[in-house]
Amino acid sequence: MKNIFCPGFKAAGIASGLKKGGKKDLGLISSEIPACVAGVFTQNKIKAAPVLLDIERIKQGTCQAVVVNSGNANCCTGEQGIRDAKAMAGHIASALGISEEHVLVASTGVIGNPLPLSKIKKATPGLVKALAPEGFYDLAKAIMTTDTVPKIVSIQGDIGGKTFTITGIAKGSGMICPDMATMLCFICTDIKASPDFLYNALYAATIRSFNRITIDGDMSTNDSVFIMANGVSEVVVQSSTQNSSFQKALDEVMISLAKKIVKDGEGATKMVEITVKGALTDNDAHKVAMTIANSNLVKTAFFGEDANWGRILGAAGRANALFDPERVDLFFDDVLMVKDSIGCGKRADAKATKVLKKPEFTVTIDLHAGMGCSSVLTCDFSIDYVKINADYRS
Repeated sequence: MKNIFCPGFKAAGIASGLKKGGKKDLGLISSEIPACVAGVFTQNKIKAAPVLLDIERIKQGTCQAVVVNSGNANCCTGEQGIRDAKAMAGHIASALGISEEHVLVASTGVIGNPLPLSKIKKATPGLVKALAPEGFYDLAKAIMTTDTVPKIVSIQGDIGGKTFTITGIAKGSGMICPDMATMLCFICTDIKASPDFLYNALYAATIRSFNRITIDGDMSTNDSVFIMANGVSEVVVQSSTQNSSFQKALDEVMISLAKKIVKDGEGATKMVEITVKGALTDNDAHKVAMTIANSNLVKTAFFGEDANWGRILGAAGRANALFDPERVDLFFDDVLMVKDSIGCGKRADAKATKVLKKPEFTVTIDLHAGMGCSSVLTCDFSIDYVKINADYRS
């Protein structure tokens, strides 16, 4: 994993003192040349200072570095927070010898505390010195909060006989319920592409990945997903076929990262795919799937390995979707638990209980109302989730 790279990019992750115990907490991505950039951000009305700054800076479509810290969200910090985010970018720009406007900023951690800017300023020379083509693993470590493992994916593809690379890192294990984005994610690629092309590809991939996962139903204030393309591979996406090839590769990277986030959900012991089919529309199917996936009663039943299908039907019924309440079928993997909204008996219950003991399984709901379908990834809700979040600030 430590040998993962993307041509034309360097990365680093170090300890700056924002976290206790000498843990890595400050990261940097740098492109050897200015890169085209696009991003998606949280739709939460409460937005952290870095998000507000980045929304403005990303409009220019050019970026050469992203600096990110963990241990402090720099959110709900007023005008001082904006000044600190700008200063954080300014320190990096000076050290790299680039324009401050070409530096994006991201933060994650506790909301409401002023950013310890002096620690970041002091650590900046060492952070820049640590930049290396193989530094993505250290960066992935530096952005972790309650994550238990770093999340990084890199793949290569071929367009026009030339190889291109996409490398993505992400953090997230709690406060996860998406709307445009759902955590911090940084994607580097060496293709040559315009900001508009990147945005369209990123948005489409986000819909299929990060907007299809939930851990606890809470949307973050700091959600940001960036993609940077520096063009050093000289791969240019021109035809619809080439577009599809790149989109498929980007989807693969982001879906893989999304799954890693769900598997690493705070206190999670199971990853569950909720699939709804036979809905009147895809939107109806998504509403039902997301309502079930966010139900605490459903999630605690998953943790307890209790095939309590009544909770699932109850959640489906309050999702504000159109379907006949007497025509619902429900499966745990391939075990039919409910037929026409009536349970299939103790034998089916026993088979379903065995399914729930697996670390990964699927719950399928057929509404028999149309052709709409959708899938959402979720996890169980364990005792450890409560423990982790009960004293998170300490």
